[in-house]
Amino acid sequence: MQGDAVLTKKCREITEMTPKIQMLIDDMLETMYEAQGVGLAAPQVGILKRLVVIDVGEEPLVLINPEIISSDGVQTGGEGCLSLPGMAGQVTRPNHVIAKAYDRNMHEITVEGTDLLARAICHEVDHLEGHMYTEFVEGDLYEVSYEED
Repeated sequence: MQGDAVLTKKCREITEMTPKIQMLIDDMLETMYEAQGVGLAAPQVGILKRLVVIDVGEEPLVLINPEIISSDGVQTGGEGCLSLPGMAGQVTRPNHVIAKAYDRNMHEITVEGTDLLARAICHEVDHLEGHMYTEFVEGDLYEVSYEED
């Protein structure tokens, strides 16, 4: 189960902020919230750029050209993806990550996350490298249903 072929391609770096990229960021945030997701990467909307948005309930993060510079600890848990709605699988990820990236103003930032945020950062950065969480699932995928608000 792979989803669209664009999801297997490595994404290109963003070298400058443009109005088109600002609009893409806004559209990606809107898409993520409408789908009740916690993260979305540009290739999931057909754009091969190194851009992700994440919101685990604290505040929305915009990460341009994110790179994980440190990780430690281990967590194993259910993980799903907006590219494969209704499916999930057990995935082991670091429990703590530090990533560097640029924000939507192209200022360099460092983001530190544990638990769900660490999982989301790893998951979304994988998308930028052309990898889906299904490559890392331990056992079989299983169906999940989400309650509508």
